[in-house]
This record gives sequence, C-alpha cells and structure tokens, in this order.
Amino acid sequence: MRFDEKKVLVTGASRGIGRAIALQFAGTGAQVAVHYQSNLKAAQATLAELPGTGHILCAGDVADPDAAQRLVDEAIYEMGGIDILVNNAGIFEAHPVDEVSYEDWQHHWQRTLAVNLVGPANLCWHAVRHMRESGGGRIVNISSRGAFRGEPHCPAYGASKAGLNALTQSLAQQLAPLGIFVGAVAPGFVETDMASAVLDGPGGDAVRNQSPLGRVAKPEEVAHAVLFLASSGAEFSTGTVIDVNGASYLRT
Repeated sequence: MRFDEKKVLVTGASRGIGRAIALQFAGTGAQVAVHYQSNLKAAQATLAELPGTGHILCAGDVADPDAAQRLVDEAIYEMGGIDILVNNAGIFEAHPVDEVSYEDWQHHWQRTLAVNLVGPANLCWHAVRHMRESGGGRIVNISSRGAFRGEPHCPAYGASKAGLNALTQSLAQQLAPLGIFVGAVAPGFVETDMASAVLDGPGGDAVRNQSPLGRVAKPEEVAHAVLFLASSGAEFSTGTVIDVNGASYLRT
C-alpha cells in the first residue's frame, strides 16, 4: 500500500497505537499531522522518527469543540488538505458503578464520551467539509473489543466505543456517494502505555492467555488494519469494523 502525497491527520499520535499509525503512513509516502494534547516531548519524538518530509505537530483537546475545529483547520492550512482522518485519541478510566460516587460517575461519563465519541464526531464534521470539496477521503475510527463484550469496570469506555462504531456505520452510509469512505478498527489489549498497568500487573498473563496466540496485539498490527481501510481498493469495505484482538473475543 502506498499513500504518496496523501495528507493524514492522526489524533493521539504521540505514543502507542497513534504513533505506530503515523509511522506506517509516513513510511508509505504520506504527509502526517501528529496530534497530541499535552505531551509535547513525546510528540516531538514521534515527529523526529517519521520518514519523509512535510510532517507537522498539532495540539489540542479533542473534547473541546473549538479545539477540534482549530485542529482540522491547522492541518489543512499546514499540509494543504486532509485526505485521511484517523480518530485514535481516547481515554480509559475505571469507574465501577457500585464503587464510585455519583459525582465521580458523572465526571467519568461526561469526560469519556466527550473524548472518545463526541470529539471524533466533531472532527469528522470538519474533515468532511474539506473532503467533500476535494473529491473524497477516508475516515478511520479506533474502536475497541469492549464495544462488543462490555467493560464492567469502565462502562463509559465500552459505551463510547459502541457509539463510535454506530457513528462509523452511519457516516459510511451517508458519505459513500460523496467518495468519503469510513471504517473502524476494534483492538483488544495492545502493548501500549495505556494498557501497561494491567499487562504488567498480576493479571497480565490471564489477559495474554485470552488469545490463542498467548499475547496481546502490537501497535503495528492495529496500524496495519488502519492502513488497509484507508487504502485505495478498500472502498467496498466502507462501514466495516475490523477486529484486531487475536481471537480473544469472537462476535457473530
């Protein structure tokens, strides 16, 4: 797969899955906007590793509607457009319904939905305005296995990712006539900083053994699925949610 001269905005690209996505796109000729919220040092390190030229950094809280608009506008201005949007930024916070206060319960729900669902929806809105005028584009949303199997300790996370899947499929139906194709990738556990507390803890082996492969995904494996959905030739896969969980959870 080649993405020569394609302009790609990857949210949450300073570390983990987002970093791997940015690296793979850049390695196939794309120009990448590396988004981060607050970790400038990590974002700069990712930027420095990207092969090719013309890559940029852009900062902002995707949960802020105004910041979402600025983020898209800046990427378009600095790179000359957006051909591909990857909504990867997300948060994962524990808030078991029978353990947290009502105040904390509300906080986690509001913040998680704002970052994981409403933020991507707003970024899609702004990106679509440009893609429609430029003749088409690709949107790939990073979902989760938890959207299907549930997240008992992080229910807002599971619900936000289920909503992201529904958003993906709704936009796929609406935008296909405009040449804009939308898909999602749903990983299970991945070797990232976000998952390290679990994977390095006493339950880490049990998590790894959920897959017959005896391990969790590497960020690069998730990135590979993203690039497929964004590639030329994958248009008829619009609306697809690709599982990348090593057969740890099989859905029908």
